[in-house]
Amino acid sequence: MIQDAAIEEEGLQPVRADAVIIEGKTKRGKPCKVIDNTCQVPRQELQALLYDLIEQEHFGPSGLSMAGGNSIRIGAPQSAHVQLGNDIYRMILVDYEARIEVF
Repeated sequence: MIQDAAIEEEGLQPVRADAVIIEGKTKRGKPCKVIDNTCQVPRQELQALLYDLIEQEHFGPSGLSMAGGNSIRIGAPQSAHVQLGNDIYRMILVDYEARIEVF
């Protein structure tokens, strides 16, 4: 699961007990997952999102620098918005986990 520091930094809610988790493996064989913390997204859409993230090689540690910053922070969470069905959700990606949250 996403580390506690990332949870605090991103303002994420803890993973719900009834969260839907879809697991897979990256192209390099590492375990990865999508967690629907809203429990609203159909499983087939979560599976498609997982396949897309794997295909585009989004999983794995990344290095980001703040705009204009002189340092790179390895493993920094990446945040985006994603439309699944008719709804827009917040997606947080850290290493090998993508979490779907309410937008």
